[in-house]
Amino acid sequence: MTPAAAGPVHVVGASGRSGAALCRALLARRVPFVPVVRDAARWRATGLPGEPRVADLAGPPAPLARALEDAARVAGTAHARHVPALLAAMPRGAMLACLGSTRKFTRWPDAHGDGVLAGEAALLGSGRAGVILHPTMIYGAQGENNVQRLAALLRRLPVIPLPGGGRALVQPIHQDDVTRSLLAALERRWDGPHALVIAGGTALSYRAFAALVARAAGLRPRPVLTVPAWAMMAAARATRILPGLPAVGRAEIRRLLEDKAFSTEAMVRELGVVPIGLEDGLAQLFGRAARADRS
Repeated sequence: MTPAAAGPVHVVGASGRSGAALCRALLARRVPFVPVVRDAARWRATGLPGEPRVADLAGPPAPLARALEDAARVAGTAHARHVPALLAAMPRGAMLACLGSTRKFTRWPDAHGDGVLAGEAALLGSGRAGVILHPTMIYGAQGENNVQRLAALLRRLPVIPLPGGGRALVQPIHQDDVTRSLLAALERRWDGPHALVIAGGTALSYRAFAALVARAAGLRPRPVLTVPAWAMMAAARATRILPGLPAVGRAEIRRLLEDKAFSTEAMVRELGVVPIGLEDGLAQLFGRAARADRS
């Protein structure tokens, strides 16, 4: 089955970072798509073509059902907590490819992770054809605040304060690889529901990750300062009131203590997507930012 033969892709959450990136990729491939968004003005601000269908995933079900009434393939790029609403609104024979998160594996459950687990359970229990892709930390999207926020902190701080010395593992995935994974998922005939982790090509300690980000951003190396997690959580309050410092939450600091590294074997086997290495991805990200600053 080719995308053209299957008809347009209904992209739910099309004005968000991953949704807009997917729409740009579909446009480049000349695959028709139908943007489904909560705010038409925000969709127009992306500069992408197409008349959006407006529906609030957390609102009454009728508008979403109308927006998806002719869908054969749905790409869900909004939070996975909305998967039950998508399944209820989609035609019975439609296929769903949606995004979850590896937050579902955290040792410290929160509303975000619980929503991902609920979305996955809804898809797997539905018997419907499709897949939920669980990406690691996404970087490289327009306006993302993971790597770029870290770089902003590093520009302000003479050292890199990290709980546990930053020895826990992290494996960021570039937005381009998330988009390629979604495209591959949309092109496949799925036999029932599936769940799949997608991750970047490099797993490394957080201290090594921070050093790579500093180098890619053109900053001098920063020594790592080992700080107890409780002390960092207390200091995190200052990021909310001091000008120029990106806000850091207590939950984010706690998650710096757990490994977030995953095999990409299933991603390569099932989707045919080989993720790029972190150094290459960071070079793309900061090279694009530098070009934008000069324009």
